[in-house]
Amino acid sequence: MNLADIISAQAVIPHLKAHNKKHLLQELAQAMAPIVAVDHRIVFESLLTREKLGSTGLGQGIAVPHGRLPNITRVYGLFARLSAPVPYDSVDGEPVDLVFVLLSPDQAGADHLKALARISRLLRESDTIKKLRGTETAEGLYAILTEPAATAATAAA
Repeated sequence: MNLADIISAQAVIPHLKAHNKKHLLQELAQAMAPIVAVDHRIVFESLLTREKLGSTGLGQGIAVPHGRLPNITRVYGLFARLSAPVPYDSVDGEPVDLVFVLLSPDQAGADHLKALARISRLLRESDTIKKLRGTETAEGLYAILTEPAATAATAAA
């Protein structure tokens, strides 16, 4: 699975503003709703329900909030770079500034896990993180997320 299969260039936000974790999840739900054609409140509840099980903050300023929705047919992603980091209850206690949202159909167990694994491997690469934090445009961020070198590196891991 390539990231280009789950994220489009239109699903990249280079300067998202949020005040706290709940506000961030609300903003992400608003952005994801038209992509998955589901009401933003349903998207928000899905993300919030998963977050209540344990923080999706991976550490080093990175979070991968995710959820499942009954009425979608494939895995969808959205990437956001925050204008300013927000507290997120991450495993290392650090605030978050890079977020990759993942929404999957209820029945997409294996595809959901494969997508999560692919994203988490990519976002552990220090060179990729530096590039994402140093890029100002949605086009540039999308190119970094979907570049063949990143895809090959994560496929090999």
